[in-house]
Amino acid sequence: MDTPLAGISSMATRTLLRDLVDAWHARGGTALTCEAVGGVDAARRVDAGELLDWVVLAADVIARLADAGRVRPGSATVLARSEVAIAVRDGAPRPDVGSEAALRDAVLAARTLGHSTGPSGVALQQLFERWGIADAMRARATQARPGVAVGTLIARGDVDLGFQQLSELMHVEGIDVVGPMPPGLEIVTTFSGGICTASTRADAARALLDFMRSPAADQAKRRHGMQPA
Repeated sequence: MDTPLAGISSMATRTLLRDLVDAWHARGGTALTCEAVGGVDAARRVDAGELLDWVVLAADVIARLADAGRVRPGSATVLARSEVAIAVRDGAPRPDVGSEAALRDAVLAARTLGHSTGPSGVALQQLFERWGIADAMRARATQARPGVAVGTLIARGDVDLGFQQLSELMHVEGIDVVGPMPPGLEIVTTFSGGICTASTRADAARALLDFMRSPAADQAKRRHGMQPA
């Protein structure tokens, strides 16, 4: 029996890919595995030339890996769009986050806040810079370690207000997802798949990514808080 196609992804797509892998196997697709780790670690491992067949990460990271020769040219496949949401601990007061002014007030009122190391965390830092509060928030902000969900920090009381992909927050017990970023401040990450140049089974990996891109995968994407790309 062939060795399963080895894949790697960031934590943001972990639950989605678990469902898609199950659906792929149910359709009789090639055996495969997918390891979910922090996005920074996943990109590092692909960049180091680890023996992997396919990878799903933020589209800009896939593009960088292609430029570095670690993802096959032309194999990048846009899969889904994922929005950042805002959450508090279950039972805590729900702040108003319906407008830019309200969100800014909620951020300034929070004793502590948490965000990820990924693209959404970078975008949030840029927003704080634009608001002129980056220095004030630095002492109160916790950047979750790669592979650690912001929702976990919220649930155990480490942070009062958390920002992360809805796909990551919606499955965490003990938190309350207040809502998305307000209109005009949306933080959206596009996730893409790519075929690793280390793979010797590019055709099989291509078939997998085509399935993940197809309408057959759309329902799963919506179920996990994402939109088909």
